[in-house]
Amino acid sequence: MPALGQMSDYEIRLIRIFQTVVECGGFTAAETTLGISRSAISQHMNDLEGRLGFSLCQRGRGGFSLTEEGKEIYQAGLTLLTALETFKSDVNALHRTIKGELNIGITDNLVTLPAMHVTHALARLSAPEHDVTLHIYMEPSDAVIRGVMDGHLHVGVVPAVNLPTSLDTQHLYDEPSYLYCAADHPLFDRDDDRLTMSELAHHPAISPRYPLPAEARQAHDALCLRASASDREGAAFLILTGRFIGFLPEHVAEQWVAAGKMRALHTATQYYRIPFVLISRRDRRPNRVVDAFINFIDAPSAR
Repeated sequence: MPALGQMSDYEIRLIRIFQTVVECGGFTAAETTLGISRSAISQHMNDLEGRLGFSLCQRGRGGFSLTEEGKEIYQAGLTLLTALETFKSDVNALHRTIKGELNIGITDNLVTLPAMHVTHALARLSAPEHDVTLHIYMEPSDAVIRGVMDGHLHVGVVPAVNLPTSLDTQHLYDEPSYLYCAADHPLFDRDDDRLTMSELAHHPAISPRYPLPAEARQAHDALCLRASASDREGAAFLILTGRFIGFLPEHVAEQWVAAGKMRALHTATQYYRIPFVLISRRDRRPNRVVDAFINFIDAPSAR
């Protein structure tokens, strides 16, 4: 079999398909991501294997697995596609129109924040005069941090808690949180003036399993922690049972407060703020799309 010659756009497309199949774990799982049928994926894979001259994967009743050559091609393909994206980014710098992709990871439950700096920046980046494809990944903060560190994500929005020193941060807003109970909880009709800390500490409360600053941890540690939640939505579920009290961001709880299903308890003392920041790699290569997005974050009112 002769060595691989000059690569065309078609060969590059085949490598992208192969990369997606590997990352999805098989042909069937890749159908939705690629938007093509399993039979079409199989034909593309056969074509790529024919052009390369060896088998890339085993597929059948035994499941999907890569051959040794397939593992090498997958890694080489990652190098190739990264180089192409770098080239595209470098060319973008020569033009006024911003072209390319932005992969942004965002911690969940932030869209209802009144300060919409991220939304406004995304609106400017996706304006008609630009040609930018936006990819948003809603993930826990530790996953967003990992994604930015390994380059899978260009930027992320996370709480400013335990961040690696290799990341650049840009303050976005502070998120206020209060202690809440549901309408059928024994404390719902109690006046704040008659509530004591010892009484609050008597009722079962929710412990968060996500990163929090020291001030927030201290507020939780003073309570009677009898349940836990991996995110703020999980905490809301538990509060709405009427069995637990727990902290929620004000903007998250607002819908239930307005409907009379929740109330904040002793707001003068049961309160903390969490700063949220935009993160990016300090050693990242120049990228016009990312640079523009960060600049738009700096000037959210200019639309």
